Amino acid sequence: MWDEAERLIEHIKNRGPRKVFYVGKSKDGRYYGRGRISAPKKFIGKKVYIVTEEELQELSRLLVRLNALKDFFVAFLNSEKCPKMFNIVGETWNPVTGCIHNCNYCWARKLALSKLRNSRRYRNGFIPRLNPEEFRKSFKGGIVFVSDMGDLFNVHVKDEWIMRVIRHIRKFPDTFFLFLTKNPARYQEFIGHFPRNVILGTTIETDDDDLYLKHRISSAPIPSRRYKAMKELNWPCKFVSIEPILDFNLDNFVKWIRDIAPFMVYVGYDNYNNKLPEPSLKKTMALIEKLSRFTLVVRKTIRPAWFESMESYIDFSKSAKNSNEAGVKQNVRENKKREV
Repeated sequence: MWDEAERLIEHIKNRGPRKVFYVGKSKDGRYYGRGRISAPKKFIGKKVYIVTEEELQELSRLLVRLNALKDFFVAFLNSEKCPKMFNIVGETWNPVTGCIHNCNYCWARKLALSKLRNSRRYRNGFIPRLNPEEFRKSFKGGIVFVSDMGDLFNVHVKDEWIMRVIRHIRKFPDTFFLFLTKNPARYQEFIGHFPRNVILGTTIETDDDDLYLKHRISSAPIPSRRYKAMKELNWPCKFVSIEPILDFNLDNFVKWIRDIAPFMVYVGYDNYNNKLPEPSLKKTMALIEKLSRFTLVVRKTIRPAWFESMESYIDFSKSAKNSNEAGVKQNVRENKKREV
């Protein structure tokens, strides 16, 4: 299916673009371009590609199949709860541990300063450190989450540490490596060194900088800076984690994620009873619904906000289920129409 889409798109591109020139206006209101094509005024001065009706139908059929594939992965990834941070991840690898962002909900930091406080890696606290023994590790496919016990792109992590990690993962082209940072602007410093099998991700809990600062969520770069960095990042495989989700402005937050263009978004509430400034469940579900229109959304812990009653959650769950069933039936009808 991917080969078919690539072949068709390449075939269309190989014809070369046709530029629309203003020559004159006909009785039917169209502008003619030197006998080549006619098009509405808005296309004047722009390069366009010509697609035949047969090619358009083929693209439509491919879109139906891609939508079906997306629906399958959505159902699969949301089918059951997974104890891992991300259920696409097969294993974790911690060549660098520690972080100084001091996020007030960070489970890794709390673990390092409690149960693991006497271990060699965390004896001096949760400060960034290189773990040379980790570079003896090899990988055999799947997806590896790099440095889940820290932030590899924290400003206090040395450049040579990051380059050592990149050089090591280059040895395993059949394995995907997931990076997640709250300082995505630093990705640009290494953009020419990343192999194509890396997924560049960031956590964006909210679009509300004022809320973030008011509640002293973290000393990491504020959400708007992360959004800007990811939007400007030219990388084919980007990832966003909205976890733990904080209250947000719906339309603006959706715009942020659309601008970033991630292939996948994880959404979930806090798991550790931190009493964060959370959105209502209804608002979160509205966000998920809007994001699902243009990217793959995986639900993590979805529950009422800590200030909501369980009764309202039960009532909302029933209505959401009925709405979802109606939506599925509507999608089936639309797909059948496209196939016809």
